[in-house]
Formats: sequence, structure tokens, C-alpha cells
Amino acid sequence: MDDADHDKPQNFHSESTPRSGGIGIILGMLFIMLFPLGIKFILPLTLAFFSGIFEDFHNSLSPKLRLSLQVLAALSAIWFTDSVVTYLGLGISMPYAIAILFSTFAIVGMMNAVNIIDGFNGLASGIILLILLSFAITSYDQNNMEVFTIVLTAAGATLGFFILNFPKGKIFLGDGGAYLLGFIVAIIGIFLASKYESVSPWYILAIFIYPVWEVLFSIIRKLYIGLSPMKPDAYHFHMLVYRQVTHSNPLTSLFIIVSILPFMTLSTIYPNKSITNIAIAFCFIVFYLILYYYLYKKDLKILQKPQ
Repeated sequence: MDDADHDKPQNFHSESTPRSGGIGIILGMLFIMLFPLGIKFILPLTLAFFSGIFEDFHNSLSPKLRLSLQVLAALSAIWFTDSVVTYLGLGISMPYAIAILFSTFAIVGMMNAVNIIDGFNGLASGIILLILLSFAITSYDQNNMEVFTIVLTAAGATLGFFILNFPKGKIFLGDGGAYLLGFIVAIIGIFLASKYESVSPWYILAIFIYPVWEVLFSIIRKLYIGLSPMKPDAYHFHMLVYRQVTHSNPLTSLFIIVSILPFMTLSTIYPNKSITNIAIAFCFIVFYLILYYYLYKKDLKILQKPQ
């Protein structure tokens, strides 16, 4: 249970709520075993899920063990599916060993990025649904019906959770669900970019840009003010949107999803164009920074007002 009375910066709910949404999602995803490629995903998915679900139930996993499980999940997925990005587009290639490290880092990073943006009802799962929709269109365009069906299965499992989470927040993803969703989109993205020359790795980055940039900016921001990047605070983008724009849990998610949708739509239209997707990602970062600066200054003014 996520205790509503627990004093933490990311607490935005008024009733204690189950953190077991990941259980329903992974059970729904088990239907991917109907496909040969899907069977190869089962062990990695389970490891990714276990890296968070024990934390949800017992708060018992050390950060080192949690990270170890995530790395093991990433490496096993790379091994079973041979999903390694060696060519980054624009004439840039990496040695295979470096590419394995890069792909592992990308998968583990995305798992934790989704966990970080999981702050409001429907936010993380809504972003994941948009990503999966984009991947469904891309895999269909590549005429890979197996990946297309696996993506739809993952989307169906996620949608089942989303209906219960948005707008009322009857159940939460928990760490297990967030890590699981981050893992599945990361490995599918790497698979598509590694198997098809017409799918640019920069398209994958552009589709992931909101959670990825949220993590990077959070690290930069905290280091700049002398805080540990691992320490939670109340100045993530979604928190500022809540305090200064929407004042509503579900409306915060809706605001962010609608804001990101144009960027994701453009990336989906041009999955084969590296420069275009770099430009899309850059434009999103500029948009994010301008809006963040405005909301942050507004937030500080309110805090500095005499009571």
C-alpha cells in the first residue's frame, strides 16, 4: 500500500492505494508467449519486474541489488533477442562490445526514467501507451507482424491498468510496474532500431525524450544546487505543472501528455530520418526548459510571499 499520510515530496494522493498495478500488467503480458519472439522476452521481463515488486511489498531490496537485477534483465534481453544498437545513424558506428554496454545503459536508464515520471494518475502509463502506439505503427510499416502483435499485447495490458489508474487512481504502478513498462518499451525500441535500417535510433530517442530528459535534467539540476541526484525533491516538471497550472492530479497528466503528443506524432511520421528526430528532440528540450523556468520562477515567488 502507498500510504497517503507518508510525508514525501511525490505524495499527491489523499487515500492509501495499492502499489500492485505491475502484477496485472505482467500477467497480461504473458500472452506474448504465444509468439516465438515473445517467449524470449519472458525471463528478462520477469527480472525487470522483480527488480521493483519486492520493493513495493517489503521495501527490502538494496539499491545495488535492484540495479543488478535491472542490468541482468537488460543483458538477458540483449542475449536472447540479439537487440544491440551498433549504428547510430549519421555515419556513426560503435564496436559490438561498446554497443552492448550502450544498449544495457539505455534499457536500465529507461526503466528508471519511467519510475521517475510516475507521479500522477495516468502519467507514466499514458506516456507508455503513446510510445507503444508509435511502435505499433512503425512495426506494422516494417511488416513485422510478430513485433506488432507483441506491442499490441503490451499496450492492452497497460491499458487495463490505465483504466483503473486514470483519473481516480484506484491502483498505482509501483516500482515493479514502472520498471516493467520502461523495460518493455526500451527493448522493443532497441530491437526495431537494431533490425531495420529504416528505423533510426534517433527516432527511438525522440519518442523517449520526455522521460529521458526528465532524468538528465533532474540530475543536472540537483548537482547544480548541491543535492544528491538520488535524493527526491519537489521540483520535477510534473510537480511544478501540478502546483502552478492544473492543481489537479489527473489534469496534470493530461496537460503533459497533450503537450508531448505533437513531438511524438512528428517522430512517428519520420522514423527513418535521424536529423529530423534530433531536431524534434532538441525542440522538445527547448520547450521543456522554457516552461520549466517559467513555472519554477512562479513557484519561487509564491513561496517567498509573506504569509
